[in-house]
Amino acid sequence: MDKKDDNKRSVGAIGEEIAEEYLKKNNYEILEKNFRYRRLGEIDIISREMNYICFVEVKTRSSLEYGYPREAVNRKKQDNIKKLAQIYLAQRKIYNADIRFDVVEVYIEKGDNDLRIKKVSLIKNAF
Repeated sequence: MDKKDDNKRSVGAIGEEIAEEYLKKNNYEILEKNFRYRRLGEIDIISREMNYICFVEVKTRSSLEYGYPREAVNRKKQDNIKKLAQIYLAQRKIYNADIRFDVVEVYIEKGDNDLRIKKVSLIKNAF
């Protein structure tokens, strides 16, 4: 793993912490973070908002050089999240739940020694 991968991972982790706090402030109850199953990948945050169980993908960017954060949640990523959601619900014996797939975009600005939050955007029912 090179330094670029480490940096990308740490920015992602920071973005997830920011997203978690944002969701809590907006009346989401955090049920689980970083839910993984085998090689399908992970769901960043699983939460409850009113009657919905929300499967939340968090994307963090410091620039739009590679597009908007939401654009990184492509069809393959969506399909994996949907499969993981089914596994999560089955493992926890949750049936007939209202579910939703949300995306949280976190925009940060990198300073010399710190990161500053520029904007957090929640896209409910993103896919």
